[in-house]
Amino acid sequence: MKQLIKKIIFNILKLEAILVIKKYKPQIIAVTGSVGKTSTKDAIFAVMASTFSVRKSEKSFNSDIGIPLTILGCPNAWYNLFLWIKNIFSGLELIIFSCNYPKWLILEVGADRPNDIKAITKWLKPHIVVITAFAKVPTHIEFFKDKDEVVKEKKYLADALKKDGILIVNGDDEDCMKIKESFKNISYIYGTDDKSDLIATEINNYYSEDGTIEGITFKIEYQENIVPIVIKGSLGAKNIYSSLAAIAVGLSQKINIVKSAEALLQMKVSRGRMRILDGIKQTTIIDDTYNSSPIAIASALHSLKDIKPKKGCKKIAVLGDMMELGKHSVEEHYKAGKLCAETCDLLITVGLRARKIAEGALDGLMEDRRIFQFDDCEGVGKACKELMNINDTVLIKGSQSMRMERVVSEVMLEPENAIDLLVRQEEEWKNK
Repeated sequence: MKQLIKKIIFNILKLEAILVIKKYKPQIIAVTGSVGKTSTKDAIFAVMASTFSVRKSEKSFNSDIGIPLTILGCPNAWYNLFLWIKNIFSGLELIIFSCNYPKWLILEVGADRPNDIKAITKWLKPHIVVITAFAKVPTHIEFFKDKDEVVKEKKYLADALKKDGILIVNGDDEDCMKIKESFKNISYIYGTDDKSDLIATEINNYYSEDGTIEGITFKIEYQENIVPIVIKGSLGAKNIYSSLAAIAVGLSQKINIVKSAEALLQMKVSRGRMRILDGIKQTTIIDDTYNSSPIAIASALHSLKDIKPKKGCKKIAVLGDMMELGKHSVEEHYKAGKLCAETCDLLITVGLRARKIAEGALDGLMEDRRIFQFDDCEGVGKACKELMNINDTVLIKGSQSMRMERVVSEVMLEPENAIDLLVRQEEEWKNK
């Protein structure tokens, strides 16, 4: 019965979303890929909001229900039937009355299973599609036959582009470029080499006067323009690619590249995505707890490696299970462990799958005394507190269901601000 009610409500909200789009005719930017969707969506929002009336998907509303909720401007009602009914009436209000509706919608579009995106594109026709990147082992591959099937699923979004639509792709990703080559649409390519239209160069971390890591800097070259970009409060290659994609979207709408750079400087960093937080004992926490995948964990560990430590200070990696990898799970956890041996001084693993991370680290010649294993998050925060010393850097990462944000909340300097700084702080999550 519950499933039937849920299906009826979701179908009503989808129908309302279709009618709202038909009535208000917003321009739609759809973002897909296997990694970096949310960061890219947030960066695009920062750039577009500098000039236009814009709405973006909240958090990671990227599903068959999350997208209609974004279009209607409604929250996730979780298990509250009355709030779902309220959402339905909010949608009716948009349809019946004339409201002040955004000119642009920025929608994150994901796929957990085959035909998820194909179903969405039956009624959603974007004006701009941004494809971020794929990976040898993409996120959510468990329910797909192979990587090619994942790429095919994401390509449905590009297939749904309006006739004069714009395609923006990551030029450093082979699968993105294959998709681009099959389209005649106006396109922008972004990346780190000469085949791209927008090129990132001179990529560096930057530090405060006391040597604390604060963010990254790089330059973007476009035609004959060279513009410096500063991203505060976050690390990692995802910031480079998301910034490039956002500026490409801005250029497609004639937003000056300097204005876009200024918007990115003011951008609020996404929670749980390589966000730099102050930790106890004057440490630095890199909070990457939103989710995890092989390509994301590798990128995070390389970012940890690139940080210049203060003399005598440690780099600690706290890594939880990566979920939904199917047959690739054992191998990918083991590979992450081998990389840990090259990038961190201490390793804490969380979860049964993550035992393979510990095994990989041992085989990578990390000493056994530097590796600590836990089956779940309980006790991990306490262990971190005991291992952390002044000026250490701690990377914390894991898949959503591992709830690694609970570890961050125990070692961050201001746990009272967790609701503003960490992912999954809603009561519905806390009660899980």
